[in-house]
Amino acid sequence: MKRHHLWLAAALAALVAFPFIFGTLHTNLMVRLAIEALFAVSLNLLLSFTGLLSFGHALYFGVGAYATALLLTHLEGIPLLAAVLLSGMVAALTALVLSPLLVRVRATAFAMLTLAFGQLMFVLCSKFREVTGGEDGIMGWTTPPLGIPGLFSLDITSPVNIYFFAVGLACLGILAMWFFTKTPMGSVMISIRDNQKRVDYLGYRVVLTKAVIFCLSGFFAGLAGAIYAVFNNLVSVGGVLHVMVSFQPLMAILVGGIGSFFGPILGSGLLLLLEEVTQAYPEMAQLISGVIFILVVMFLPGGVIWSWARARAWWQKRSYLRKSREGMA
Repeated sequence: MKRHHLWLAAALAALVAFPFIFGTLHTNLMVRLAIEALFAVSLNLLLSFTGLLSFGHALYFGVGAYATALLLTHLEGIPLLAAVLLSGMVAALTALVLSPLLVRVRATAFAMLTLAFGQLMFVLCSKFREVTGGEDGIMGWTTPPLGIPGLFSLDITSPVNIYFFAVGLACLGILAMWFFTKTPMGSVMISIRDNQKRVDYLGYRVVLTKAVIFCLSGFFAGLAGAIYAVFNNLVSVGGVLHVMVSFQPLMAILVGGIGSFFGPILGSGLLLLLEEVTQAYPEMAQLISGVIFILVVMFLPGGVIWSWARARAWWQKRSYLRKSREGMA
């Protein structure tokens, strides 16, 4: 247990020191990683822990991003943190509105309906130019400082400050979701994934439980979208509501390790690294990414985390057998 605490302390120290050691480019990459990791973990609550495959999770990411952009553009004087948290709540409210239909279906029907609602929001935001700016999006708003009046105020446009703002919120969100999986409702959530009929037979309200999980997942996806809007100072339909935005966290989960909590974080980092490497070959970037993704699905079906666990178990077994032979000799 103490070793885990040391690893955690080392990770926190590395995160704090990162922007002071590396330049603005790498600091911005870490902000992107924080956003994508939070988004992927929010989808992972549905996929790995509840057994619900969503093809339209960008809906809540986009709602959170657009809500932040509209609040900061039209509501002068609103505190930054309040705008971000309200945007997450708007995304959760959107999930609540859709949940009476979505939580009553599973498998293919759930996946197709989420895709349909995601595409519906994409079309709506493209058409209502007066509100969303259409394909041009919303940009150029003044980002208020982060702080408490009379105590402190931080210019959030500074690369270091936006780093601590984004990474701090993402870490708190991921930590909150991790604690949620350890609660009694988290146990029910996993039971729904494994055998929904048995959970219903035991007297649990499956539909209501799935609705709560759905809203919670939508809140954190919206929070990721809100951080994205603050970081980029631009929100467009192509950037936050495109169907590929929904598939990005899904790919991170499959690459990192489906069924694990921290797999999506590792997968997000690997995909971001792959994106940076393939920038040197822009005409081949999608082809390279597609080939690597196919290879992972075919030869690493459990993702990197489970493959590493299996390799470690094999090595430990081999070491044990070798020591046993030496002892017998």
